[in-house]
Amino acid sequence: MNQLDFKDRTAVVTGGVTGIGAAIVRRLEASGANVDVWDLNGSPGVDVSDLDAIQKAVKSTLEKFGKIDVLVNNAGIAGPSMPVVDYPVADWKKVIDIDLNGPFLCCKAVVPHMVKRKYGRIVNIASVAGKEGNPNAAAYAAAKGGLIAFTKALGKELATSGILVNCVTPAAAQTAILDQVTKEFAQYMLSKIPMGRFVRVEEIAAMACWLASEDCSFSTGGVFDISGGRATY
Repeated sequence: MNQLDFKDRTAVVTGGVTGIGAAIVRRLEASGANVDVWDLNGSPGVDVSDLDAIQKAVKSTLEKFGKIDVLVNNAGIAGPSMPVVDYPVADWKKVIDIDLNGPFLCCKAVVPHMVKRKYGRIVNIASVAGKEGNPNAAAYAAAKGGLIAFTKALGKELATSGILVNCVTPAAAQTAILDQVTKEFAQYMLSKIPMGRFVRVEEIAAMACWLASEDCSFSTGGVFDISGGRATY
């Protein structure tokens, strides 16, 4: 593992207890960062779709570490696999609430603190599904497509503030979120990847952590592909 310089930096990773988020936490900590995990399954639990909970989490992180230099919006759910006409409205709203509204609310709460310090790195974990769409997963694709657009908009808003905002668009990884879909749907996603395998969480972490570092200095509003050749743009 190559080391990045996160000495004296504080990072927040949402959904950092398992999967991609946990891999990002491990790499940040190995590179010297102080890391606070905001996760519904953490202690205390943080619901990223609840602004009050996020504001309490911001206060807690600032009390512990004094600042927030990095925000990685990783928390997300897949939702059910079924056609749009059969998709339950409640499930649609839940996926959008966590996967799209969550990053918006976290940014809304954290950005003012970054602006005061004139430094920040925000990394949104989107998906290649947000570029290409996956049949029978319209809510997830819509949320991740929205997150890509949100990244571009916020990156432009903050371009002269010292805060950079980027996202990564991985193909499917072998994580707990894959257990939320059918075996047939998982096989479909695997069949779309030219490299013939799922992305490893450590590979996503490597890209996300570079975007969260000072070495990333002139990229903002960017969409960084990590799909094993699946993406066509």
